[in-house]
Amino acid sequence: MTSVRVPTADAIPAGRRQLPSGVAMVGTAVAFMSLYLGAGALTPLLVTYEQAFDFTPAMLTVAFAVYAIGFLVAALTLGALSDHVGRRPVLIAALIVQLVSNTLFLVGTDVEWVIAGRIVQGVASGAATSAFTAAIVEFAPNGRKRLGTILAGISLTGGLALGSLLAGLAIQLTSAANTIIFTVLIVLTTLGGITVFASGETVTRSPGVVRSLIPRISVPAAARREFYSSAPVVAAVWMLAGLSGGLAPNIVRSVFHLESAFVGGFAGFIAPAVATAVGLLFAAVPSPTAMSIGIFTSVLGAGAIIGGILAPSLALMIAGQAIAGVGFGSAFTAALQLLIPQVAPGGRAAVVAAVYVVAYTAFGVPIVVEGQLVAPLGEIPAVVGYTVLTILLALVSLVARTRLARHGRTPRP
Repeated sequence: MTSVRVPTADAIPAGRRQLPSGVAMVGTAVAFMSLYLGAGALTPLLVTYEQAFDFTPAMLTVAFAVYAIGFLVAALTLGALSDHVGRRPVLIAALIVQLVSNTLFLVGTDVEWVIAGRIVQGVASGAATSAFTAAIVEFAPNGRKRLGTILAGISLTGGLALGSLLAGLAIQLTSAANTIIFTVLIVLTTLGGITVFASGETVTRSPGVVRSLIPRISVPAAARREFYSSAPVVAAVWMLAGLSGGLAPNIVRSVFHLESAFVGGFAGFIAPAVATAVGLLFAAVPSPTAMSIGIFTSVLGAGAIIGGILAPSLALMIAGQAIAGVGFGSAFTAALQLLIPQVAPGGRAAVVAAVYVVAYTAFGVPIVVEGQLVAPLGEIPAVVGYTVLTILLALVSLVARTRLARHGRTPRP
């Protein structure tokens, strides 16, 4: 949600020792990953908090979803701030906020601490994601900027995947998992902050700080048909991401009756891990093709998840999550690639903001509704209804994009 500026000589303060650009690129990517390691770790940890603090499944979904609120508020208000004050100040401030979040989880004693920690965690991620992405690209060697883009994507989805898997393993192996996880994350985040501080600045300061804090969400007329045809599947794949991150570990316990934190963590790991791989493998796939693949695999994955829950077959459910991960990795990336070229550079941040509003609303709101429906309907009907909705949304995009293709589309990106 920010523009990427080409660094100039004036952007690097003279007389201060700094890391070589290659080291800075990798170090900044690791610091970025530390944000999403923390977000991913909450996937299996929320189930342990539910048991330890004795709160309801409905409250568990609230604790998961408030992250999206913090992310959206921060991304919409602070997402472009680093273009004006520099990358380093924004990144260091965001990592300090992340340290606060990690500390809240480390010392928390009830669900209110968990909810507060999740909101603060969302604020840190929302404030830093665009700045981290831009900084990593800017540190990449000239002529290899695409390497920076790939590394930034891996840091995000790979962090979510590894966070869930390693946290599940820690919970399985030790009773002090919460202390170990957040102590390690505090150390990693601190080291990340030191790395960012030791790296060079990649943009010069510029006026417009106050104006950058005003949320800009708009879709120019030239991009509206593309946006409206893509938005339903974007919502669908982010709902499926919410299922993997917020519901899957609890499904493992309540539907499949497995008290295994590692299996719960693996259930949260598989979709973002596959999405990470897809981001690499689909780099050369034309965006319309990637979008079609994303629609079909999200429908197929959702169907397999439903089949796995009803059978019940844990293997089928996890296979469905893996297929849905293909849908997420291809459809979401394709949506951005199809939209951005339709818009003049000055309006791109507002369009990306609109996409993220769709994404994070779908990530947070439906899962809270699902949590409220568990008590009157039961866990299985609520989850199945939630997943059926993702299929319907993807099919809406299929129909809309078929009509768009028949009536002519804009040139391929």
